[in-house]
Amino acid sequence: MDKWPLSRRAVAKAMLLASVAPWVMNSEALAGSSCADGIVRIAGVAAPDTMNPFATWSSSWPLYFTYDALVGVDAQRHDDRRGFAKSWSVAKDNLTWTFKIWPSMKWSDGQPATARDAAFTYNYLRESIGRPDELNVGYNNTGGLENIESITALDDETLQIVTKSPTRWPVDNFTLMVPEHIWKDVSYAEARSTFQNKPPLVGTGPMIVSEFQPGQFASLVPNKYFRAGPPATAGMTYRFFNSADPIAQGLKSGDLDYGMSLTVAQWTDLSNEPKIVVGESRVEQRNYLAFNTASGQGKGSTKALQDSAFRDAIGFAIDQKTIVDRAFRGHADPGVGLAMPVAADYYSDLNDIRRGFDLAEAGRRLDAAGYGDTDGDGLREDREGKPFQLQLITGTASGSLEIPTAAIQLIAGWLEQIGIPVTVTQLDSGALNARAAAPADGGGGWDLLVSAGWLGPSAHDLLSLGSAKEIGVHNTSYWKSDKFDALLSEAEVTVDLKKSQELVNQAARLIYTEAPYIMLAYPFLLDAHRKDCFASWGTEDAVSMWGYFPFDRLKPVAAP
Repeated sequence: MDKWPLSRRAVAKAMLLASVAPWVMNSEALAGSSCADGIVRIAGVAAPDTMNPFATWSSSWPLYFTYDALVGVDAQRHDDRRGFAKSWSVAKDNLTWTFKIWPSMKWSDGQPATARDAAFTYNYLRESIGRPDELNVGYNNTGGLENIESITALDDETLQIVTKSPTRWPVDNFTLMVPEHIWKDVSYAEARSTFQNKPPLVGTGPMIVSEFQPGQFASLVPNKYFRAGPPATAGMTYRFFNSADPIAQGLKSGDLDYGMSLTVAQWTDLSNEPKIVVGESRVEQRNYLAFNTASGQGKGSTKALQDSAFRDAIGFAIDQKTIVDRAFRGHADPGVGLAMPVAADYYSDLNDIRRGFDLAEAGRRLDAAGYGDTDGDGLREDREGKPFQLQLITGTASGSLEIPTAAIQLIAGWLEQIGIPVTVTQLDSGALNARAAAPADGGGGWDLLVSAGWLGPSAHDLLSLGSAKEIGVHNTSYWKSDKFDALLSEAEVTVDLKKSQELVNQAARLIYTEAPYIMLAYPFLLDAHRKDCFASWGTEDAVSMWGYFPFDRLKPVAAP
């Protein structure tokens, strides 16, 4: 078994999971696989809805194949995976960043791709801030730009970003660079909603989306102007499925070359196939149990959810190790705090404050907090003596790997053992997003939520789960804490790693003790590729979740 330490786009994310129609063989791009045609075929449980990065979070793949981030995660982790910028530096003031753009780079339509396009992309977003049609709904969004003083193209190959206070946002943001000559006439209202950005797209990545059928597939062709030369493959087909079953079958039959989001059973079965290499990788996903902490509009069925003592007691009734062993069969790390193990700069096991699994202790803490069983029927009442039953909603959220049903069953079973009855409602991605939206946007009305988030490894992204600004987006518990927001604000304006680590640690400890969330697990991504048609998959980080690697360098296997 090959183990690949895999990275991930943020976002979240993203290979997005949702209910999509099965792919239909109505295009030559979907014909049966053949090594002879040189087309690499990949698949995932995914639901890309538009090729417009300003209007969606759900289409990172295949957009990553066509567009570059200025820097992003991959370029900081790997010297051979630079994006739109070839190099970058920050001045001693920690405010002035300089980016050198690849010389003589071109867009896929042959137009020059310069620092002016990068400046346009950011300023297009920045100038929408505060407008009714602000570009704040998609992958390319205004987040972080409020701390920017100026973004200027000094010449075709030099971009300068000046920040108001120290921040790593200039290199950590995931904004995809778009060509000014395509987007300059698109209004903000169109960009955030109706503009579809129909193929063929115009980008600087190695593969260009040439055809897109939502719920079915995207076809891509090599970019003849790609800065490292066009990939050796004749093309690519990315198929979208609503389950991993056809992906595993396609890998076995040779109809697919690469597939992700595999179940443990499929992955284990494929590991025995001589022509297939499997991989398991730590990624940035966090699976969690969220409490609806709202006290007004959108609140849950009982005030107990607003009580940190109640939530903390529930934490003692959740056994993360058993969830990993039984629900994930070992293919996950036990949940602890906001930072996951792959975010090595910030991860902590919080050992000195960490709860242990202890149903009796959970019961004692509930009794002490005023949630006892006064009538002896085995069910607890709230502080007013009223019986309550919690509604748990769950589903596969966009940008997330599937949460096993067994994990939900374990949680519901443990809560019932401590006298808290639970009803479970399984929702599809769209319905789950609607229910978890901010109360002001019609969300809420539930009690418990088992879901997942998958953003980047930066301090900002790690702490977004508790940010008041992110309520209904990444903060699905609706929790608010001035102290937490102050720590987040300070973390956003520092470039010093040690200081950033201290701030994240303080914030992680605060949210752990207040318990608006109970972290369940950090799941591994399970994937596989065939080795009979294409070479150069790489030996480490064989497929990146933050960019197009290795699809920029795949080549047909040499004939024997």
